[in-house]
Amino acid sequence: MRIGTLLIAVTLLGVAPARADQVGELTKTLSSSSDKARIAAVVSLGRLNDRTALKPLVTALHDPNAQVRALAAAALGKLGHKAALPALKAATEDPDDIVRARAKDAAIAVAKVNNLPDPFPPAVAVTAPSQARKSKSGGSAGFGRQAHAVENHPDVFVTINTSTDDSPGTKTDKKARTVHGDILRQTFETSFRGNPTVTMAAAEAQKWGLDPRHLDLSVTKLDVAQSGNFIEVEAQLRLAISDDNGRMLSFVSGGAKVQVPKRTFDARYLPALRKEALENAARGLFDKLLTQLRDRSQS
Repeated sequence: MRIGTLLIAVTLLGVAPARADQVGELTKTLSSSSDKARIAAVVSLGRLNDRTALKPLVTALHDPNAQVRALAAAALGKLGHKAALPALKAATEDPDDIVRARAKDAAIAVAKVNNLPDPFPPAVAVTAPSQARKSKSGGSAGFGRQAHAVENHPDVFVTINTSTDDSPGTKTDKKARTVHGDILRQTFETSFRGNPTVTMAAAEAQKWGLDPRHLDLSVTKLDVAQSGNFIEVEAQLRLAISDDNGRMLSFVSGGAKVQVPKRTFDARYLPALRKEALENAARGLFDKLLTQLRDRSQS
């Protein structure tokens, strides 16, 4: 699975409460040999927001397709049932990077909703007394200048300068472009705040001697098109990384697609579908972005 590309097949459901027969049918679909069908089923189970979807979503954490597993983890996080915690914690050992990240985020969300202890408490490193007395020197720019940290702490300091929708498809709709830029910023800020290795606080960055990495987030494509029997909403992003002097360091790009069966498509759902495509594109790029930020902090 390519990091940064996340294909989501969405089955639109009505607003009526979830029924047992819906969960039953979707659970059967999870046994399909079609990846696309299983993806659509796990997304639909997540949207039901019903406790009866817990068991099939936990089962989907073992699906052979990493995309299905990642979506199941995210759905369990939104469901918020504490019974999912053991399975989510186990999924943090998944061989796929995105699945591990989604499972960890979901486990933390479930613990918070249920007022449970942090399932991943920060570890405290033990250092020799001679190391602890060393002056705060050495280390790489952006990663702190203390050679041996005595506690777990962030190693990347990030600030978001701009977040804009520069896609040709929405150039004439100023209000929509503002909304899309806000969605992009909020999604990344939420991901950063949920990751203990990243800080957006200047005071904390100063404490650990971290140099800032500035981000300019841009939507380069947000198109709606027909693909076979589906309507696709595709979002493409471009993330620019620069240092405190405004020097451009690198770029990260990627995207996501949301698919809706043509027979159930309604134009009134477009704002929600665009939002989902943007959020999925941002989440799919998150791990890749962190790698770039760390690489550039060490340079």
